[in-house]
Amino acid sequence: MAGMRVIDLTAMVMGPYATQIMADMGADVIKVEPPAGDATRLISVGPDAELGGVFVNCNRGKRSIALDLASEEGKAVLRKLIATADVFIHSMRAKAIARLGFDYESVKAIRPDIVYTNCYGYGRRGPYADKPAYDDTIQAECGLVGVQALLNGEPGFVGTIMADKIAGMTALYATSMALLHRARTGEGQEVEIGMFETMAAFMLVEHANGTIFDPPLGEAHYPRAVSRNRRPYKTKDGYIAALVYNDKHWNAFVGAVRPDWATPEMATLGQRAKQIDHIYTKLGETFLERTTAEWLELLESLHVPAAPIRTTDELLHDPHLEATGFFEEVDSSYGKLRFPGVPTWFSQSPAAVAGPTPRLGEHGAEILDELGISDTSDVA
Repeated sequence: MAGMRVIDLTAMVMGPYATQIMADMGADVIKVEPPAGDATRLISVGPDAELGGVFVNCNRGKRSIALDLASEEGKAVLRKLIATADVFIHSMRAKAIARLGFDYESVKAIRPDIVYTNCYGYGRRGPYADKPAYDDTIQAECGLVGVQALLNGEPGFVGTIMADKIAGMTALYATSMALLHRARTGEGQEVEIGMFETMAAFMLVEHANGTIFDPPLGEAHYPRAVSRNRRPYKTKDGYIAALVYNDKHWNAFVGAVRPDWATPEMATLGQRAKQIDHIYTKLGETFLERTTAEWLELLESLHVPAAPIRTTDELLHDPHLEATGFFEEVDSSYGKLRFPGVPTWFSQSPAAVAGPTPRLGEHGAEILDELGISDTSDVA
């Protein structure tokens, strides 16, 4: 994305995660913040109040300008920025961005071929359009909390802000597809991503299951994923994650560990899938017989997928990630930063962490100078 300019009016995580990846891919991402800054600056620990870790990781490599969009001066600067941009992306509600005068039609009038990306909680065409949305509420509405109840016996959130991040990646690919269309046709367009719709699609990949057919052939859940016995296996001294699932892995495990399980009623994946709780129960009893290290050694030798249970702290020093150069160190005015890097690899156009995260308005004077604006009074 080198040579592309992205005007980023997003906040929190969904939009900033999308534009952070754009920055790592080479785009010039200009983060337009209100005078008080993106509130995400304040929500986690950092070297000072405006540089919380979550914000720093989601906004690395961007340039920050603080604009008061309630003022005509601030709006005038934003219009000048739009005229230079390839992408305009925001996470305001539709009515709020329209009141400011930066809805799609207004932005398109300034830059006709712009890709204009809306990051919403809910799509504008449905009755939920004006509802506020956060990761927790979207997890609840998209069915994720409900399948956790099937799995664990009671509703629960997953331990990561999954809806925000998946919607952010969706905003990234949708914007990229629109840019590809523009490269082929010269046409810009408006793109809309709803967190709710994104997560509904994500959840129903497997959980739509038999309801895809008419008439339905089963309930809307994938039985293996929600089995109460689908959990890390307890060993003699800890826990292990293992998937003794397809026929190749099952036969290797049975041959080495449980020859008495080589029976016709458990011979195929289809047969085992119909009695998945029974299979998980039998495996759970068996894994109690050895230590975690013993199981890992054996399962690796059998080429059966298995892994230890690691903490996120341990992930920071994972030997595989370190060997692949996954973590990247960046110098900043507030110290050295060690980022989880770009997870994708390109043979011809490699990406890298774009740089440190900006302080609020850090690049304001620089950006105004690029636009030929010398009077900065009342801008922020």
